[in-house]
Amino acid sequence: MNVLNSLEPQNVFRFFEEIASIPHGSNNLQKISDYLVAFANERNLKVIRDEALNVIIFKDGTAGYETSAPVILQGHMDMVAVKEENCRKNLETEGLDLEVSDGFISAKGTSLGGDDGIAVAYALAVLDSDTIAHPPLEVVITTNEEIGLLGAAALDCSVLKGRIMLNMDSEDEGIFTAGCAGGATADMVIPVAREAFDGVKMHLELKDFKGGHSGQEINAQRANANKILGRILLALKDESVSFRLITANGGEKDNAIARFAAADLAVAAEDVSKAKEAVLKITEIVKSEYHTTDVDAKITFTEDGKAAEALDADSTLRVIRLLHHTPYGVMKYSYEIKGLVQTSLNCGVFKFDEAGAHLIFSVRSSVSSEKDELLGRLSDLAELLGGKCNVYGAYPAWEYRADSKVRDLIVDDYKKLTGKEPRIEVIHAGLECGMFSDKLPGLDAISFGPDMDDIHTFHEKLNIESAKRGFELLVEVLKDLK
Repeated sequence: MNVLNSLEPQNVFRFFEEIASIPHGSNNLQKISDYLVAFANERNLKVIRDEALNVIIFKDGTAGYETSAPVILQGHMDMVAVKEENCRKNLETEGLDLEVSDGFISAKGTSLGGDDGIAVAYALAVLDSDTIAHPPLEVVITTNEEIGLLGAAALDCSVLKGRIMLNMDSEDEGIFTAGCAGGATADMVIPVAREAFDGVKMHLELKDFKGGHSGQEINAQRANANKILGRILLALKDESVSFRLITANGGEKDNAIARFAAADLAVAAEDVSKAKEAVLKITEIVKSEYHTTDVDAKITFTEDGKAAEALDADSTLRVIRLLHHTPYGVMKYSYEIKGLVQTSLNCGVFKFDEAGAHLIFSVRSSVSSEKDELLGRLSDLAELLGGKCNVYGAYPAWEYRADSKVRDLIVDDYKKLTGKEPRIEVIHAGLECGMFSDKLPGLDAISFGPDMDDIHTFHEKLNIESAKRGFELLVEVLKDLK
């Protein structure tokens, strides 16, 4: 602790460090929710917590702002908790080890949780202050945003009177988000059968792919390790290698482009050399195709003992087809907004359990009919492979408003503070603003935040000066919402 105590604004970074000391990966939020409730109780602020562990904290307007329209400050308490392969930290039970270097905050060996810890720190700093001018505040800190906006979906918004919302879940200073895609999670499940198979156990490993956010960076056309795994397995089949799949896994989150994947194979002894040659050949092809986007990617194929049991031939083939033939990446760009991804999907997680082989997707679109059509395609493909597709965590798109008071205000204040012209954009990533705009008719919302790099990875870092400017902007906007 106290790594950030010399940084300004002190309260923002003090709260950020306190948040970082509490484990708060998605689905591990009891402690951080308790912390927020305790924060409110210690300051005699009205607080509501629901069964989903969402927390809403209320504060009256300051002098002169008592009768102003209430304002919603909004962020989420969960982070994508990932770590380097050799990092021994238990992210379920341990806090982060923060570091400061060259004007950035990062966490040693793990993701930082700047998405969206900085929003929570901003909100707490405002609530804690006796000097910041503001209208009545409704601070909404939601849960499990990173795994499908689940907290926002469960939230009872009837207690909220505000119709102006400042969402602080963006990662580029000077770019204000005014609309976003809707989406859903799709879990394709293919049942498998096993049988005895006499062969050499081989371990196939893919690691150090670039990865990234499946909304913000899906248009970067980076390799997805799960898809590459399917391509390698298909190459073995096409080279007539006699083999069976034993088990496999890949990726960590449905909304993160898979950085790694691994599989254990049972290969007939007489085909081991042929298998190695086939993997080497397809590895060189993959490296050539992705030599710009995934320069550090590594693929290894090594002997690992003797196999005793594996998937049967039919199950192995169906899993290969599952991995290889499911679509991935950008499906369509917007006609209206140049460069905006309109519809996409990402196969972020591949795993086996007692139900069979799972390939889990984040599906996104700003056009509901296109999202539904893509989900239908996945369902049809799952059925063709003898399985099914479960869809959950659906969330609505946030449509761009032609007339927005809060958007105009934040643009003017940003220009006044920095002398720079900001950019307004609609993004392909899902934001909770879609959920809130669906539940609160007439909501006027904007999303903003400081510069952050490589979110959802262990390279994540937060720009200190940008975070400072982001808080100054928040304070200025609240002052002008009198």
